[in-house]
Amino acid sequence: MIDSGGCERIKNTPIPFSYSLFIKKFIFIYVITLPLAFVNQFGYFSSLIATFVFYALVSMEVLAEEIEDPFGEDDNDLPTDQICERIKENVNEIFLY
Repeated sequence: MIDSGGCERIKNTPIPFSYSLFIKKFIFIYVITLPLAFVNQFGYFSSLIATFVFYALVSMEVLAEEIEDPFGEDDNDLPTDQICERIKENVNEIFLY
């Protein structure tokens, strides 16, 4: 019998809300203060740099939330049904020969 305990733990252990909230607050504060650090070197372009950094960090946060639960029926979830079917076909081939 196959033990699916590891997969069950991944599925049933989401990122705690407090961690997710902290990351969002940290990104916000970091990006708000970033232009202050760059204003002497880049002038008005520091706001464009901060906007790009904000976009990159928020995109990574959204991606992290999206892949938090890799099992399910969403478009980008792992294709566990196809994997199981392939394993079933392979096992049937082994036992038939």
